[in-house]
Amino acid sequence: METFHVNGQSKRSSIYVGERLKNLENYLPSSQVVIVTDENLKKYYQKDFPDVPVITIGTGEKIKTLATIETILKELIHYSCDRSSFIVGIGGGIVCDITGFAASTFLRGVDFGFVSTSLLSQVDASVGGKNGVNLESYKNMVGVFNQPEFVICDIELLNTLPEKEISNGLAEIVKHALICDANLFDFIESNKQKALNLDYDTIFRLVADSVSIKSQVVQQDEKESGERRKLNFGHTIGHAIEKIEKAGHGRAVAMGMVAAAEFSQARQLISRDDVLRIQSLLNDLNLPTTLNYNAQEIVSAAGKDKKKQGTDLFYVFLEQIGKARVDKISFTEMNEFIRSFFRGF
Repeated sequence: METFHVNGQSKRSSIYVGERLKNLENYLPSSQVVIVTDENLKKYYQKDFPDVPVITIGTGEKIKTLATIETILKELIHYSCDRSSFIVGIGGGIVCDITGFAASTFLRGVDFGFVSTSLLSQVDASVGGKNGVNLESYKNMVGVFNQPEFVICDIELLNTLPEKEISNGLAEIVKHALICDANLFDFIESNKQKALNLDYDTIFRLVADSVSIKSQVVQQDEKESGERRKLNFGHTIGHAIEKIEKAGHGRAVAMGMVAAAEFSQARQLISRDDVLRIQSLLNDLNLPTTLNYNAQEIVSAAGKDKKKQGTDLFYVFLEQIGKARVDKISFTEMNEFIRSFFRGF
């Protein structure tokens, strides 16, 4: 097991990579505990849950709504929870986002933790203190910054995931490598088949390195006013694709990263060889890189991006593999790139 810490403004969050769900009870307070999980996780893993009340929600992006939050809050009232209660989200990114938001708003905030069960949530959603839900099909438009007390990343649970979910998680790991760590990018290239096959040592290193990168970035910039913006590499266009196609987050971000790499080349920041190398690795990880979308749809969806400020937005470019930068650009410039790059407009 490897442990990482994020020292947030209000609390210190601990991330345990390689810890097991069955040891969850060791991390719980003596006060009242309630678990939030989805129906699939409950079916397969409830035998490993502590003997506490369980709130069960549905699955998929469709339940990441304020209506689901209201349902959870009513259940917490039903269980007579108070400000000393502790909420645990057991699941993937959607469960973690929802649990963190519900806990942060119940009685103006109660403590919470996560057991992260998907590769994507272990390297992304459960780490960093972002908790939120969608609104009118726009991603994470309502939410809070609030750190969990702990995150348990149980590598063994990944063995039950379908192949496409492994690829979804690997997309975010590639993102971390591209913005911060060229050596990690080299490692993924050399061990891509082991990663897809869920070789334990390979996945452990990938999760640990990603958590290390993200926790260091978040510790520098918890509320995303500077350095943390780099974690949005590929996400502006990626979120637009996710909205249009209803694609999995990792798959959409993979296409968004290709677009961002192309945009970086158009600005003469990286070479064509770098772009092709990125595309090749994503393809080898069974992620899509073909960007055949209607440009106006992308422009419209990207216009609701959370990173915008008036008529400008913060866009993440690559200076090289392993190094990113954030530039404030106009929507006009981004839209011109989209229209010149995407087919179908």
